[in-house]
Order: sequence, then C-alpha cells, then structure tokens
Amino acid sequence: FLGVRSPGTGYVLLHHYLGELNGVPRAWGFARGGTGGLSQAIARAAKAHGVEIFEDCPVEKILVENGRAVGVATQKGDEFRADRVISAAHAKVTFTHLVDRSHLPPEYLADIDRWNTRGPSCKVNLALDSLPDFPAIPEAKKGLLRGSIEIAPSVDYLERAYDDAKYGGWAKRPFMDALIPSLLDPNLAPPGKHVMSLFVQYADYNLEGGWNEEKKSQFLETVIDTLCEHSPDLRNKILHKHIMTPVDLEKTFGLTGGHIFHGELTLPQLFFMRPSPQWANYRTPIQNLWMCGSSCHPGGCITGAPGRNAAMEVLADVKETVTA
Repeated sequence: FLGVRSPGTGYVLLHHYLGELNGVPRAWGFARGGTGGLSQAIARAAKAHGVEIFEDCPVEKILVENGRAVGVATQKGDEFRADRVISAAHAKVTFTHLVDRSHLPPEYLADIDRWNTRGPSCKVNLALDSLPDFPAIPEAKKGLLRGSIEIAPSVDYLERAYDDAKYGGWAKRPFMDALIPSLLDPNLAPPGKHVMSLFVQYADYNLEGGWNEEKKSQFLETVIDTLCEHSPDLRNKILHKHIMTPVDLEKTFGLTGGHIFHGELTLPQLFFMRPSPQWANYRTPIQNLWMCGSSCHPGGCITGAPGRNAAMEVLADVKETVTA
C-alpha cells in the first residue's frame, strides 16, 4: 500500500515491463475466456498428463511428521499422502493457517508475520448495453479500445488518490486500469453488448469502520462517476455492476489482506528476500514442503514464473534423491 512517490516503488513499473509476449517486449496478452479460461486450459493440459484435480475440496492443514511434509488433510475429512507437498497459496495462509506454527523456527515465523500484504485494490465489473464512447479517442482510432484504458492523468492525481486512502479511506478520484475484453473475445457478451473490467486503486483493506454493502456501493459509484468524466455516456449504458473490495478478494481467493501480488513488491520483499531471506529458493523449513505461488520470486502477475522456478527446484531435488 504505497503511493507513486513512495521510495522503492519504481520497481513495480520495471516488474510490469520485464516480460514479453510472442517475442514482443513489454506486451500484455488476453486469454480467450479471460483469466478463468487460462486456468481451465492449464487444468485440461494437466489432466491430459494424468493429473487428478479435486474441486470444492479446501485443504484444512498440511500434514507434518518429524519435520517432513507427508500430505494434506481437507475440510471434508479426507487425507492425501504424498512424497512432496507444493503450495501455491499465500505465504501467510500456508504458514499461519495450514501449518502448525510449532513446526516452524521462530525466525522464519517472524519473517512471515511481518510480511506486508495490505491490499489497496478493488475489482469492478460492468455489463454494458453497448460500447462506451470516449471523446478523447476519435472515431478513426476506436481500435485503441481493444487495449488498456488508463485513468491516470498525472503523477499528482495518483498521489492524491493514495493520500485519500492511506488512513482508512478510499480515493475520491481513483486510478483505473480498464479493459473491454468483449472486443477481444465476443463470447464474453451477447451480440452488441459488452463487458468492462476495471482494476481500481486506492481503497484501503482496513477501511475505517470496515467494509459493508453500503460502503461498497458508495465506492462503486465513485468509480463510475470518475469514469464518466472520460466517457460521459457510460452510466446510461450500464446494465449490471459489481465490485470486489480488498476484503472480498481475501474471502473469495484467499489473498491475505486482499493483496493481488501476495504481498508488496518492495525492496524488503523482493528477490532473495521473498518470502524470507533464509528461504527464497522455493524451499521451506519443513522438508518436502515447497512454495510456488506469488509469495515467491519474482512475485505477482500472471507469468507462471514462480511455478516454473519451483518446478525446476523440485525436479532437481527428485534427481538428487534418485541418484543418491
């Protein structure tokens, strides 16, 4: 939860520029069917290679015996034994909910306990009767609407949005990263209709007085009002609207603190310090328990990098075990 003028936040820009898509540096891609479509594609590929996936089956705890992970127990009472356990869950979820703290050294617990994961972001979804008009985009360049729409007029604008929210509030004129994915994938909406997806900052996870339906509705209207400054006819085209606050992101997706990156991308939480200086190689203090999610290097965004890096480490460990 930092503003654009906060020390060290320049890395976040670099983080988003490090990738490439089909050989194009700094390019972003859209998966057909949205992020859920990408998840389903990964699931189909995994099943094709013999992976068994259990849905609606939350893990209650990771089973640890003699300092070694031996499987998981689910909320339904089932147990699954395994030679290795690999967690993509948030580091705080893994080590403060799924693993008994008695299995972890105090210095590691201290690193996890002070992990900064206070979320500043909301997700807004709009169903639209037709394509919104943005006067700043001339008719000849309407194709630009297929890309990202950034509501961030100036650095001062962004810093004021942060100032509004940092003491338990929300931005009066928020930053928005908007996309109309139905322009890229027509299957997301009926003919002639559209959906708009907005990533919004800032709104504090620790909102003064807590989040409730009334406050969610108030902030949603703030978002729409701000967007209408740039697309005056938008409100008349809204058929349905939905907002997820940082608290909703936590409850729905297990993102502790509602932080979409599993924790701040700041210098104390990057590279060899993610999530702990002593255990930043996807291993953990518990033998045969690995981490592979965004709490690990290189952090958030849909890159697959933490998972691939973890897989390489696990495979190296398997090879060493077989050789030995």
